[in-house]
Amino acid sequence: MTTSKSVVIGVLALQGAFREHIAYFNELIQQNPNDYADYEFNIIEVKTKEDLSQCDSLVIPGGESTSISYIAERTHLLPHLYEFIADESKSVWGTCAGMIFLSRQLLNGKLNQKILGGLNVEVSRNAFGRQLNSFEQPLDFSSFIPGCTNFPTVFIRAPVVTRILSNPVHSQEEDHHKQGVIMTENPYVNNASVEVLYSLKNYDSQDHDLIVAVKQGHILGISFHPELAGDYSFHKWFIDEFVLKRKVHS
Repeated sequence: MTTSKSVVIGVLALQGAFREHIAYFNELIQQNPNDYADYEFNIIEVKTKEDLSQCDSLVIPGGESTSISYIAERTHLLPHLYEFIADESKSVWGTCAGMIFLSRQLLNGKLNQKILGGLNVEVSRNAFGRQLNSFEQPLDFSSFIPGCTNFPTVFIRAPVVTRILSNPVHSQEEDHHKQGVIMTENPYVNNASVEVLYSLKNYDSQDHDLIVAVKQGHILGISFHPELAGDYSFHKWFIDEFVLKRKVHS
């Protein structure tokens, strides 16, 4: 008799769209029983260090990045999040505010806002404007998600990656004096290469490309809200390419 392998995916439940992510994961697993017959999944809310300690993987949802930061610090979860993202046997996914929280440098952040430093990128908050400027756009992600050619991508007060930090420690030293630039306090440095997965091409009249999805080793960051898309492609890809591959090799 084959014993199912236990897999725990945590969704940080301090603020934001954590319930939507949990529902997507549960529905995806229920709808694909043959794909995951060898695994027993448990999708949990993460609010404490005890919750976090159970997790093989962590999703940091969209919401309000400053609120997530302040609550994590007030509840003494922040140092445990620093440790979790530094554990490269785990996997981490940040969506919208979650990508902000995972960045190493942050433009136009708020006073005393903290970031985790798992992605060697600089991120700008609210890059597309306010809530009224939110939009949905079908995008082709088939270059890294097979068959995902028309994903209904939802951007709500979304951030963008403004810079890849090829030498993150040196970049932080250079930028430390700049007003409005927040640096991570986490000593961990992710030594994997940053892969740009997707950019919005020729976004404005100045032909700017806006980076909205990046991968760096065990960490994924995206600008948008896949848990609002009515499409499980991103959640399935995260399970298959991040969660299970690291679980198999751990």
